[in-house]
This record gives sequence, structure tokens and C-alpha cells, in this order.
Amino acid sequence: MNYRIKAPQVRVIDEKGQQIGVMDTEKAIHLAQDKGLDLIEVSPVANPPVCKILDRGQFQYQQSKQKQQQKTKKVELKIVKISFKIGQHDLSVKAGKAKKFLEEGHKVKVEMFLRGRERQHTSLAKENMTKFFEENFSEIAKFEQPLKVQGNNLSFTIVKNN
Repeated sequence: MNYRIKAPQVRVIDEKGQQIGVMDTEKAIHLAQDKGLDLIEVSPVANPPVCKILDRGQFQYQQSKQKQQQKTKKVELKIVKISFKIGQHDLSVKAGKAKKFLEEGHKVKVEMFLRGRERQHTSLAKENMTKFFEENFSEIAKFEQPLKVQGNNLSFTIVKNN
């Protein structure tokens, strides 16, 4: 920026984006200061280096915005719990919620906890979980972790298809 630019000549672009041309660094700095702005080196590897006449604060703000946009969105694991005796309407509401999470780019873990006498019917619970996936997510999602049984808990994790 300004007097820190070491190159003897630079290619100058004004604040409107119009190319002024190649000129001495000193002359370009004076041109920028006459306009009340700074000369900022944008491409130091070019021959000659490319500099823009900009407001330093505005330039730094734009750079920080670009860095924020480049950061990848953190993928969270969202949990949707369903029960063994869940009604059809409640099941469709849970499926809608899970689809919304998938659209946002999150992973979804679907859990079913078996209580009391429900534990005797793990095969029926597996069928219900498989049916839930096939009816609602077979086209838009894939298994990250297939259906597994851990004691009284059945679960699978899905992610959106690319």
C-alpha cells in the first residue's frame, strides 16, 4: 500500500475500475493522494504489479467479507427421534423436519428408542425404520451410517445426495 510498494512501475486502475495504464509508482501514489484515496497493490506477481486506487478501509472491509464467504459452513449432526408407536401424521412431520435439515446441508441421525415390551419387537422396529427411510429419503439422501441396533436404541445417519 502506498509507499510500501517496491516496484518502480505499476499498472494503475482507478476507483471506478477503469485502467489508467502503466506509470511510475511515485506518480501513481500522488494521483491517489490527490483524490484522497490510497494506492493498493492487488496483484504483486503481475509484471508490472497491478495497483488500484481505493479507500483502504473499504478495501479491508471487502476482503474480510470475501474471507467470511469462503469459510465453509460447519456441518452439524441433527437428531430426529421417533417412537415405536408413532402416528402417521407425526411421522410425516418428523420427515419434513429431517428434510429441512438435509436441505440446509446438515447430517441427520434418526433414532428410535424401544421401551418395555417394545424391546421384544426389534425386527418390527427395524422394518419401521427402513420403511421410514425408503418412503421419505431414498431419492434425496444416502446412508452415512446404516441402521444399527445398540441395546434399546435403533439409529441410522443420512446425508444429502450430491
